[in-house]
Amino acid sequence: MSDDRVLRIERRFSASPEAVFDAFTDPEQIAEWWGPEGMHVPEFAFEPRVGGAWATTMENADGQQFHTSGVYTAIDRPGHLAFTWAWRREDGSRGHETVVDITFAAVNGGTLLTLVQRSFETVEQRDNHRGGWMSSFNDLERYLGARQLARHS
Repeated sequence: MSDDRVLRIERRFSASPEAVFDAFTDPEQIAEWWGPEGMHVPEFAFEPRVGGAWATTMENADGQQFHTSGVYTAIDRPGHLAFTWAWRREDGSRGHETVVDITFAAVNGGTLLTLVQRSFETVEQRDNHRGGWMSSFNDLERYLGARQLARHS
């Protein structure tokens, strides 16, 4: 299996591993930041337990919707989360499935999140996901910052 179809991203957040992990597993929190910048999540379903399903509908400003879903394969708060990922095709079937594996490590008063997603059908799909995750993590960073401010107000 070629490494060029594996996505690896590291991102630091100035929040605890527990807070970052919870932002990925609490359905109400996920809906606040999930998806690339400029998207919102009008529909979501999360059952955060091993074997539990998840699904989201992301919608852009033009009303175009993107549907994705999967199943949780590992949940170990606050250090590790893994789930499958597939986009819904126009005919309603699930497309190519990848596995998203995320670790949350405490570093210097914050968290180092490491995301590995494998294996994409093409390098282009990998690169599209890189852009999507990086943008989503910008939203997550803003969300976590706002939560910290609210707690200290």
